[in-house]
Amino acid sequence: MKNKILLLIVLLLSVVEVISLRYKTQTNFSLPKKEISIKSPKTNTITKEDLEDYIIGVVGAEMPASFNEEALKAQAVASRTYAVYKMNHSSNDYDVVADISNQAYQTNDELKEKWQGDYNYYYNRVKKAVLDTKDEVMTYNGEVIIAYYFAMSNGYTEDSSLVFNEYRPYLKSKPSLQEDNSLKNFTYEKEYSKVELCRLLNIDDFIINDVKRSSTNRINTITINNQVFSGTEIRKMLDLRSTDFDIVLDGDIVRITTRGYGHGVGLSQYGANLMANDGYKYEEILKYYYTGIEISKI
Repeated sequence: MKNKILLLIVLLLSVVEVISLRYKTQTNFSLPKKEISIKSPKTNTITKEDLEDYIIGVVGAEMPASFNEEALKAQAVASRTYAVYKMNHSSNDYDVVADISNQAYQTNDELKEKWQGDYNYYYNRVKKAVLDTKDEVMTYNGEVIIAYYFAMSNGYTEDSSLVFNEYRPYLKSKPSLQEDNSLKNFTYEKEYSKVELCRLLNIDDFIINDVKRSSTNRINTITINNQVFSGTEIRKMLDLRSTDFDIVLDGDIVRITTRGYGHGVGLSQYGANLMANDGYKYEEILKYYYTGIEISKI
């Protein structure tokens, strides 16, 4: 009889431990509301939106709706994670700005204008990806991560410390080797007059003295006319597609050729689509681009 009671106690404790472990992975962070405050940069007004409806507008704005549904799901989780991170860390009277300074976002009316006659088809694809991943976010050591993402890599993603001066253990450089010249606009050329380029960079002459690149071939620093610029500074000042670029001076004409599109940190959207086309599920895609993360529910 004593043995039966002891066995019962052990079984009950095991069940309690399993339940405890299960909920520990889901409640190390909190979201006090599932409504997000959005600031419009166009009207400078703040509106409130249901979180999942907002994510539909973000995915529709940020990723081609024709992409593989697993890529759309990965984007939905990344966008939701970024939004929840901002909701938990905002010190403003709004959570996010509805442009690329945070995440691009489009209302239903804007999506209708963009997709025209394909609106119902594309909207339903995006909505399904969002609802199939409802409430899912990425966490690292129990905390919601800041889920940076971008359009297209140069074949590698970049470490967050080299782009944002932030050490994030889950935002490490990863190969994304399927992204290459086979993709449309993988390389992109911009042309300037030497005079125009000097004006944009606020320098007197255009003489390249030195170029330092990261292991992913992106420019860390470039010295022009004895003035040191970071790659991200040049990208912003010249509105370049990426920091992996080559500069060729041809007389009074300067040609700059970039590879990839975006800051390079976190999820590559085109890389995610290529992985999805190869049969990877969205959880696998996310765990590839974000090192050591778990997918949890809010």
